[in-house]
This record gives sequence, structure tokens and C-alpha cells, in this order.
Amino acid sequence: MKILIVEDERITRITLANLLNKEGYEVDTASDGEKGILKAATGAFDVIITDLRLPGKGGIDILKAAKESNESCVVIVITAYASVETAVDALKLGAYDYITKPLSPEKFISLMNNVHDYLQIRQENKKLKKRLERIENKSVIGSSPSMRKLLETVKNVAEHDYTVLVQGESGTGKEVIARTLHQQSARRDQPFVAINCAAIPEALIESELFGHEKGAFSGAIQQHIGYFERAHKGTIFIDDIDDFPLNLQVKLLRVLQERQFVRVGGMKTISVDVRVVCATKVNLEMLVRENRFREDLYYRLHIIPLHLPPLRERKEDIPALVGHFFKKLGAGNMLTHLEHSFYDNLMAYHWPGNVRQLENTVERIVATTDIGIAATLGAGNDLFPAETGQGAPSSNDQYPPYEEFIQEKEEEIIGWALEKTGQNITRAAELLDLPRGTLRSKLKKLNRFRE
Repeated sequence: MKILIVEDERITRITLANLLNKEGYEVDTASDGEKGILKAATGAFDVIITDLRLPGKGGIDILKAAKESNESCVVIVITAYASVETAVDALKLGAYDYITKPLSPEKFISLMNNVHDYLQIRQENKKLKKRLERIENKSVIGSSPSMRKLLETVKNVAEHDYTVLVQGESGTGKEVIARTLHQQSARRDQPFVAINCAAIPEALIESELFGHEKGAFSGAIQQHIGYFERAHKGTIFIDDIDDFPLNLQVKLLRVLQERQFVRVGGMKTISVDVRVVCATKVNLEMLVRENRFREDLYYRLHIIPLHLPPLRERKEDIPALVGHFFKKLGAGNMLTHLEHSFYDNLMAYHWPGNVRQLENTVERIVATTDIGIAATLGAGNDLFPAETGQGAPSSNDQYPPYEEFIQEKEEEIIGWALEKTGQNITRAAELLDLPRGTLRSKLKKLNRFRE
């Protein structure tokens, strides 16, 4: 954390600088407002501590210069008790906090440590947001004939508001197709709301989709806005539509036809402007014949059907998918160390779990394999289930439970990083490309760190 102190009182300036240096912070100083503004305008500081009353330009001028050059800069102002109102004005202009003279060293260091933690959390949030954006903006990978044909259809359909039904086995990437439809449509800047019917208890589906009014049922302590309202002007993706309760299908049909509904326990008709994309892992026509799915709803959904082929029918896309997953996990450098037998083994497998299973396999390789070991991966390696019969994993495969396996490997990787860096947590975090706070949390869980 790089800190600038702007203070005309020499003793105060030196005292604060010494306190911060002892805490391990990088500190620069300025003795008046003009010098402070010049340094603040560089945008090079994470934190600026400035007195409000300075010769020439004052603390408010420094605050403005700091925010103009670096909006994320944290500015703390120093004021006398008689000038607290001016400090409040500084807060309104974007200052993080203020401290009053005479300064308490203990309170000052406590404040700076809080600022340090705040900046770390903000940095972690930025990284998480970028990761989330990468997840949200998944792209369709594949140049096989079946995928080229599908993507051409998606492109043609995206510009219209037709209801779309995406059909495909579990793990084929139906939500990715739905997001692609949304991103290529005129609604791309509006919400994309995804819901999985199989993941919501049947008793809650109506409330989750359409919302409810306060007091509609026991526990409804306030009004709840459902997924359809949240998706207004955008796209709603309903996955596993085959699991949608039969008794609610008529209400869904009305929404598809009229774009209107009533919240649970309500009287008011709500109108929404949404693009509806549904997905199914089973043959809906068969469910209709078995009277487990409404025929009129089926035909309303089946306006534009899209079929997503299983991975075993487009194995030529596997190398591109593997490359994408390695790069997504930040392990693109491992690709140059993989032998042809590695890909041969992947191409020979049946992939009953489709693209999701392939991605999980790559994640496991990255989590358990050093770059040097990656070169040896190939046929016969127990990271890949062997083919038996219809391509199912061998019954001899013995893997520990997923959570247990990941915890063991996480401890192994963290231990390796600490050993490489001489037990230096900061350097180990950099080696693992983790925020220092995240690594500390993981070490606490592993009982390898104490405050």
C-alpha cells in the first residue's frame, strides 16, 4: 500500500511517516498544498492523508486532485476539533474518513490497518467480478459441422423474440447457447436471468418465478419480486422445463401467450417484456404422450427448437474445448507439455457427462498436476476413466469424495507454495495468484496459521 502524507507541521509529518514505515507501508510526504497536489495528480498512491488547513492550496484541493487522477484513491483528512464541519464536507466530496488533532497513534494505526483490509477486499472483489464476467460471458466452443449449423441457426434466431427450446443431454451446454442467444440479440444490455426448475422445491417454484405479495402465505413477511419481473426487458432462461410442475404449467402458458401474470396472493396483473428460452434434457413430446406435460404448452415452447449434440457426436471439438478450459483456469502454459496420447485418450472416451465432464476433468488435471508431470499424461493415466462396454468408467476406479479430494490437493498445493517461498505468505500468495487475505483464510482452515 503506497501512502502520501501532506502535512505542513514537520513533527506531525515525520511522526506519521515513521508510524507507517514501521507497519511496512511505503510512504512519501509533502510539506504544503502545492507539492501535495503535484504528487496526488500522478495517481500513484493508494492512500493520501492530508491536513485540511495548509499553506496555499488546502486539503479539499488535494482531495479533488487525487480523485481526478485516481478515482479509487482513499483520502483521509486531518482536522482540528473546531473544523469538523469542514471534514464532513470533505466526506461528501469523496473522502474515506477524517481524524482529529491531537492524533492518537493507536487509533491512527488501527484506521490505516482498516484501510489496508478495505483495499484488499476491494481488490479481491474486482478479481471476483472479472471471474464472474468470464463465467457470464461463456462462448460456444466448436467448429464441427453440427456446431457450425447450430450457431448459424442461433445467429438467425437471436434477432427475433421467438420463444426458443434448447434440447440436449445434461452437460452439453444448453445455458451457454441461451446466453449466446441473449448476447446476440437486441436485449444484450438488459438482464439475463437463469432459473433451474430441478433445483427449486416444487412448493416454491410459483413464488420464485412470479413473485408473491406480503402475507400471501406463512413466512411471506414482505413482497417478493420473481424471476420474470427481474428479467423485464431482457431474457429469462428456464432450464429443466421438463421438471416444471404440471399444475403450474397453465400459468406459464399464459405468460408465454400474454406476457402477463399475477403474483402469488396478489390481485394486480403484472405485464413483462421478456424473451423466453427454455431447455430440456428429455423428450418433451414423450412426456406429452404420458400426460406429464401439457400439449398446448409444448407447442408454445416448440416454436424454435434447437438441438445441442452430445460431445461424443462432435469429438473433433475436444482439442479446442480442452485448450479453452486450460486457459480459463490460467494454465495455458501446460498445453505445450501435453503429448498426443493425452488427446488420443480424450478422443477415445465416450463422455457420458458431455462438456461439463470434460471441463471437470481438465480442472482436476490442473489441480493435481505440475507442469513437469503434465508431459507424461496419456493413455492409461488414472485421471481418465477407461472405456468398458458402452464407454462407462471402469468399476475399478476408486476416487475419494470430491470435497475431500479437493481439500487434500489444496493443502498439497499451498504447502508446496509455502515451501518454495520459505513460508512467506505474501510471496506464496503471489506464486499461487491468490489475494493474500484469501490464502490466510485457507491457512486458518487448515490450522496452519494463527494471528
